[in-house]
Amino acid sequence: MNEAIATATQAIATATTEVAKAGTTNTTYVLIAAALCIALGAAACAVAQGRVIEKVAESIARQPEATNDLRGSMIIGLAMIESLAIYCLLIALLIIFMKS
Repeated sequence: MNEAIATATQAIATATTEVAKAGTTNTTYVLIAAALCIALGAAACAVAQGRVIEKVAESIARQPEATNDLRGSMIIGLAMIESLAIYCLLIALLIIFMKS
């Protein structure tokens, strides 16, 4: 998750300089929209992943014999949730570079 946030931050920093060089009047709004997209997406992912891990840990505490099944399902679920952050990064980059 931290790698995704670092990558997104780097991409926004790079894009910020590119958009600022263009000298458009809507630059501020474009950057705010991209930042909100990344921030809300990352926050939603963090909350969802925390809840998944909480529930799996609780389930393992109740039924230790189901650990392997729960672990596999958890990893698949976390990968699906993490894809949301990647989609938010892509949308933010589209907002920045495809402004009109």
